[in-house]
Amino acid sequence: MTTANAYPVTQTIRTIGILGGGQLGMMLAQAALPLGHQCVFLEDNADCPASLYGKVFSSEQLDEFIAAADVFTLEFENTPTATVEQLAHLSKSGSKQGMFPPPIALDIAQDRLKEKGMFNELEIATVPFMAVNSETELKQACDKLGLPIVLKTSRGGYDGKGQFVIREDSDIKIAWHELKDAVSGKGALTPTPAPLIAEGFINFSREVSIIAVRAQNGQVRCYDLVENHHHHGILAKTRAPAVGTSHLFQQATDAISTVMNHLGYVGVMALELFVSKDARGNDYLLANEIAPRVHNSGHWSIEGAITSQFENHIRAVVNLPLGDTDNVHPAIMLNVLGQYPDIRAVLDIDGAHYHSYHKAEREDRKIAHITLMPNDVADLEPALAKLVAVLPNKVGLDKKLAPTMTDKQTSTLEEASHTKPNSTLEDNENEVKGSQTEASLKTGKAEK
Repeated sequence: MTTANAYPVTQTIRTIGILGGGQLGMMLAQAALPLGHQCVFLEDNADCPASLYGKVFSSEQLDEFIAAADVFTLEFENTPTATVEQLAHLSKSGSKQGMFPPPIALDIAQDRLKEKGMFNELEIATVPFMAVNSETELKQACDKLGLPIVLKTSRGGYDGKGQFVIREDSDIKIAWHELKDAVSGKGALTPTPAPLIAEGFINFSREVSIIAVRAQNGQVRCYDLVENHHHHGILAKTRAPAVGTSHLFQQATDAISTVMNHLGYVGVMALELFVSKDARGNDYLLANEIAPRVHNSGHWSIEGAITSQFENHIRAVVNLPLGDTDNVHPAIMLNVLGQYPDIRAVLDIDGAHYHSYHKAEREDRKIAHITLMPNDVADLEPALAKLVAVLPNKVGLDKKLAPTMTDKQTSTLEEASHTKPNSTLEDNENEVKGSQTEASLKTGKAEK
């Protein structure tokens, strides 16, 4: 016997509580509905994108939010760990079905020093780095790592904010003045006192990421490596799969699987990576950071994969079998920043799929994304050119995919040097980037 909507009457319909109500929460809720699950959200903005798909509870209504849901997840890694730990405790007591991902994943992702320390512990290569607690230690880091370096807050920071490129000795005092409040927990950078992190530069040819999903039984499935392009730390476009990276796929899958198993992770995770070359000219990967959630560089999977990252995250959270992660067709995903385009002009392009986040327009704000997936792969680049032509904001979209190493270094240095600290975290996409130079690629380990 079935109900009118074709779901068996015996099926348990779980309500998923999502911490955060931005576009990622919205797309998670969209994926949950066909599986027979509804979502509620803990979010202080009552008009958030996710409000179209479920009830929104404010942070002052935490108890009501908990009562309304059976299992919990998140869309934003800067969620307070105390809240996640509370939900995880409820799961251990048996009163709720689970909190995924586990609190340790947020603890690591929210602290760049812990994150790179974890990579080193797991023998996953990173750029060389040092903790910085004072101007004296910053000078020591510049001497040890060699200039230029990127100085970042180890906690907080967002879309390119909270970092400073130090190119010469005269920049040291300026950089320390800009970011020192993060060490004491003063100012707008972060309320939690934490050291800064100094990262050495390396040559890299491109930025890529891999997204994977881990089930409650430990099964891991990985999506293709994709190539990403950023503007001022904000993701502008992603190509899936990344051309010419099949020889790196195993290294990437090994790295993300190792991290997920180490953390006892459940759900979707992204691992952002740099493609560099060793002394013999062979490509290899350097880990930059993890994102313990569905990720902007995986939005293409809604149309471009057999099972989207959003559906697979829901499947993992409610303990359903994971779906196939294979790419069904090459695609390019573009973020729409600041101003909406003419939707008719966009959809007039063959293979264009438009996803609005229902946000108000604001400079450089992510308000929608568009995935291009024309039937003929040969039409992908021409379709991209047509799409860029009709977008009102073309920022970051004029760069070619798979750029030369020199072009990539120059553009990323320029982007990083123009960013300034900012306390705003409203777009739920923590994608602070750092470029690095070859002079410091010696150990890829933390400097003691």
